[in-house]
Amino acid sequence: MALGAGLFVMSLFLSGAGPLGGAAKALHMPALVALGIGAVFVAIDVLMNKAADQPPLPQVDPEFNPTRNRVAALRDGDALPPRHAPWRAADAFSTKADGTPPKQWSAAVFDAIEWRRFEAVCETLFAQAGFETRTQSHGADGGVDIWLHSKNASGPALVVQCKHWRGKQVGVKEMREFFGVMASQGVKRGTYATSSTFTADATSFAKSNGIHLLDGAGLLGLIKQRTPEQQQALLAVAFEGDYARPTCASCGVKMVERQPKNGGSLFWGCKNYPLCRSTLPMRA
Repeated sequence: MALGAGLFVMSLFLSGAGPLGGAAKALHMPALVALGIGAVFVAIDVLMNKAADQPPLPQVDPEFNPTRNRVAALRDGDALPPRHAPWRAADAFSTKADGTPPKQWSAAVFDAIEWRRFEAVCETLFAQAGFETRTQSHGADGGVDIWLHSKNASGPALVVQCKHWRGKQVGVKEMREFFGVMASQGVKRGTYATSSTFTADATSFAKSNGIHLLDGAGLLGLIKQRTPEQQQALLAVAFEGDYARPTCASCGVKMVERQPKNGGSLFWGCKNYPLCRSTLPMRA
């Protein structure tokens, strides 16, 4: 920068000195080039000094990629890598703000547990009423979740279908399917239990075909008729083990979080993938 300025001043001085005018013209262009180069270096120096005054960026582990690491581990069946906060039941289901399960029976219990825990609660509820129960933990169940046997009669006295739905009502289509199963099994009495509610058409069809309906409110009513000890026993069944993570209906193992290869929302997939391709949507 100083060199360019000196050459430029010298060219101006010599331009008025007659015989040296040619030399002045020769110095004019190199002076401008030197000034330009000097200006560029000055600008770079200013920018570097400004950057040096900024606070340093936080250090990031180059190996850390939450999405990639989690999905890779899930595909390999390993334990979940840590997120920024520990996984809680509240990530996928409704529980208390601190992630602990409710201590008393309410609709929040049905909302906090997965479908297999819901079936286990229903089975225990009928066992408390004196029935001998039989269930199938996974695989094709033929449309019956719980077989109820009376101690004083041979063969199943009652069959139960459980539907652990949130918000969505059980419709007449599901009711017709259940009635068809009852007919094929030669059973005249059936109970349809859901954590949700039934449509008007489903209620009408059930009433006409000997199907007893138990919605979420009805189940809570039965539970609250039990003794305090029995209610606590039912709570213990509801929150047994990893109660929030859904079970694969085909394999009977806990499902794992997965993410589509092309990105998108997480969903539940069977741990035995690709042998089992069962999936379930994950609640936001």
